[in-house]
Amino acid sequence: MGNLIDSFGRQISYVRLAVTDRCNLRCQYCMPAQGIDIVPRKELLTYKEMYRIIRVLTELGVNKVRLTGGEPFARKDFMQFLEMLSYNDLLDAINITTNGALVSKHIKELERLEKIQTINLSMDSLYSDKFAKITRRDVFPEVYKTFELLEKSRLNLKLNVVVQSGFNTDEIVDFVALTKDKNVAVRFIEEMPFNGKGQRNTDEVWNYTKILNEIQSSYSITQLNTEKSSTSRNFSIEGHKGTVGIIPSFTRTICNDCNRIRVTSTGTFKNCLFDDGVFNLRDFIRNGASNEDLKTLFLSLIKEKPENGFVAEANRKQGNISESMSTIGG
Repeated sequence: MGNLIDSFGRQISYVRLAVTDRCNLRCQYCMPAQGIDIVPRKELLTYKEMYRIIRVLTELGVNKVRLTGGEPFARKDFMQFLEMLSYNDLLDAINITTNGALVSKHIKELERLEKIQTINLSMDSLYSDKFAKITRRDVFPEVYKTFELLEKSRLNLKLNVVVQSGFNTDEIVDFVALTKDKNVAVRFIEEMPFNGKGQRNTDEVWNYTKILNEIQSSYSITQLNTEKSSTSRNFSIEGHKGTVGIIPSFTRTICNDCNRIRVTSTGTFKNCLFDDGVFNLRDFIRNGASNEDLKTLFLSLIKEKPENGFVAEANRKQGNISESMSTIGG
């Protein structure tokens, strides 16, 4: 049947799969304080359904999966699912995005599964009180413990920091300092309006350029060659073990060679973070679709992938963005 190639000639090789919409934190930029209306468990994809979706996608050229949530480790038996997924011989890499609060006890198991290569750890402050204010939960010691254990493990560690005006912009230089002696890629992410409320009103917009200028106010940095389809622009600092990156997720200057698709925890197929979903795979599967049916469907859906996130947002049927990132898949 061939590989997944969109109408702009981009080959899709990477899927982000949300394993749950549930999360143990309540980060301000992700969801309201009271949380979101989580769906009944029967509406979530089962692990067998997830495995099948990934298997079919790998037969169409996808070779990398990132598992997200919500918080993936908040779903029961997630480690068993990782083991199941690692049996897919067409997958080259299984990566995970996590908030780290439930992970420290699983790190040895994660190291044992060879296909698990990179852990993206979300940590938006280095101060316990500020961390609690951002996440609305007092779990900083456990998250920092996970950070230290991951940095010493065989796994590649990326530390994701959502830059939030009025909360943690004064810590940007502190986060960069971590790369001096730690083998970590610190990545600063532009804040996006996926918080369950829409865009937050702020006095300052901390975009790529402003973040870069803040880093350069204290460090002399060298831009690294960017891998094709990378979501970040990356930099090295002489004498530092780690690297620094900036993800222009909201200004969307990284769309031109996008190789990604998304599947939410309820089975919604998304060609772009900013679209409102193009098809429900869960219902298609539960209505008896074969693997060949799924392949035909994916080849058709990928032709609808928009050129960039601005086009995707403009084409939304549901108007302005007001979902939670926990619902979409972080």
